[in-house]
Amino acid sequence: MKGKIAFEEHMAIPETLEDTRAFAGDSGKWDDFTRQILDMGDERLEIMDKTGIEFTILSNNAPGVQGIRDVDQAVEVARKANDAMAEAVARHPDRYAAFAALPMHNSDVASEELTRCVKELGFKGAMVNGFQQTGQEDDVLYLDETELRPFWGTVSELDVPFYLHPRMQLPSRAPIYDGHPWLKSSPWGFAVETSIHSLRMCGSGMFDDYPNLKIIIGHLGEHIPYDLWRIDARMAFSRREYRGNRPLGEYFLDHFYITTSGNFQDPAFKCCLDVVGVDRMFFCADYPFENMEDAADWYDATEVVSGEVKLRIGRTNAIELFDLDLD
Repeated sequence: MKGKIAFEEHMAIPETLEDTRAFAGDSGKWDDFTRQILDMGDERLEIMDKTGIEFTILSNNAPGVQGIRDVDQAVEVARKANDAMAEAVARHPDRYAAFAALPMHNSDVASEELTRCVKELGFKGAMVNGFQQTGQEDDVLYLDETELRPFWGTVSELDVPFYLHPRMQLPSRAPIYDGHPWLKSSPWGFAVETSIHSLRMCGSGMFDDYPNLKIIIGHLGEHIPYDLWRIDARMAFSRREYRGNRPLGEYFLDHFYITTSGNFQDPAFKCCLDVVGVDRMFFCADYPFENMEDAADWYDATEVVSGEVKLRIGRTNAIELFDLDLD
């Protein structure tokens, strides 16, 4: 399929590059990976052309700004990453847009940078890599916490999508992984961390306060679509401190959008479609952590969808969600 749009597609600047070494794959391929994630020019565009991906929304790599505890340093690095993406978009406006990298230490700094990126740089939303590290080494701030509620007011006012991307849990907060570090990263821990974070958001009351919020998660829903019926069924017996006014599943189905990033298989894809519906499904690749070729080859060949539905998931849903000026 030609004309696909992908938007979990990552870049790095030198200040955030090393953050990815732990989960970028075989250490022997680090030089190739480094070249790919720093590049926002010819090599990336050539692969996009080869795989039928017309347009990409760029985002800074994980954990990126979320791993910087000092707020002033985080603001500086976020602005540098965002300015680098803005330069790439200016060079190739028909191929790229961008998501803002945000320092999430408090609502003021996060709102200021998001507003700058959307209103001055024309960004299409934000991508934040899970919880924000703050203060001491083990201090973290999750996005549903009360002190960040004014930030969500800014997101609501700007009316832009927000991509919640995975990151690894801190060792001090995840003893269950002791002796099995391979579990902490993309094979399992990414989905665990992001799914719990998403469910926290659903149960926090934030969607009652701001009913137009649009949250995107990748990897075919980080296991949530598969379990959504059971989550709601068991919530009847487990509502202690649940702050939502509606069933959790309703918030998820009303506010979350799902991409195919890094999960290229038919059974899970069909499950997502059955649970969330065609309008909330999107093609993505997760480059360079995944190959664009693998993503595109799978999507182009899958028989789970065809015709107009394949076009919607691969292209037109993204045009509508991000208000893209594409024919």
